Amino acid sequence: MFANYSLFLVACVLLVLTPGPNLLYLISRTLCQGRGAGLISLAGTTSGFVVHIVAASLGLSAVLIAVPVMFDAVRFAGAAYLLWLAFDSVRSRGAGLFTPRSLVPEPPAKLYRTGLLTSILNPKVALFYLALFPQFIVPAHGHVLLQSLALGATQIVIAVVGDALFVLAAARISRWLAKRPLWMVVQRWVQGGVFAAIAVKLALTERG
Repeated sequence: MFANYSLFLVACVLLVLTPGPNLLYLISRTLCQGRGAGLISLAGTTSGFVVHIVAASLGLSAVLIAVPVMFDAVRFAGAAYLLWLAFDSVRSRGAGLFTPRSLVPEPPAKLYRTGLLTSILNPKVALFYLALFPQFIVPAHGHVLLQSLALGATQIVIAVVGDALFVLAAARISRWLAKRPLWMVVQRWVQGGVFAAIAVKLALTERG
């Protein structure tokens, strides 16, 4: 059905291993609130992947490339949202990045919503799908939409497994660091810095 499907699998694995806004958010939230919060946030970011995949499969993501203003609008909206998260982290006195119990737990709905928006507001995800899918779809086989959705489903499975492993590892690290009092002073600033760095990365992303 696909051309060079094994290469597509390699590309998906490389995407998971490349630190991006989604992965950095998942690790940060896990270290703040624990493994459960990280997994709920993962459900949110995964849902964002689904949105991008459906959009790419229907050709809607082409707008991000065809219309520079749309790309910039999504990019800056994502950066502004993440900057707000950075500010919110810093102003939460007593909150920390490396001690899960030091933060007032956020409800599951907010964790899911934040993960969803973090994923949706990252135009690089849409561009990745739009650029990658055509390389592995064979129009002669027909059912281009189904081929796109199948490729998207493959990518989601790989992303969920990879990101879940990162979340579980982060939870273990958080328990070790929680015993180090020195981290209590810098925790909330590290979390804010993570979100600010993500925002800058999105804002400086070049179209192309």
